[in-house]
Amino acid sequence: MAGGWSRDGAVQDQIDASVEEAVERARRGLAHGNSARVCEECGEKIPEARRKAIPGVQLCISCQSALEKEEADKPGINRRGSKDSQLR
Repeated sequence: MAGGWSRDGAVQDQIDASVEEAVERARRGLAHGNSARVCEECGEKIPEARRKAIPGVQLCISCQSALEKEEADKPGINRRGSKDSQLR
């Protein structure tokens, strides 16, 4: 049951769209192809164990951690606006 001006199923559509975007963002972040021998960001050597464990890795652990922290700090998409904000 939807309330107000939204149609039935609108909330589930928002949830589905958010999940689909999160999955797509995760897929884009997956490494693929040949692993780099040196980090693309800082130029440090990437250990062989890391290259074998993560095919297509392009960053050293430090740079990858910094990138992941930066991504985590970005706000997500808020699809749920209040009706008051929509009326203004």
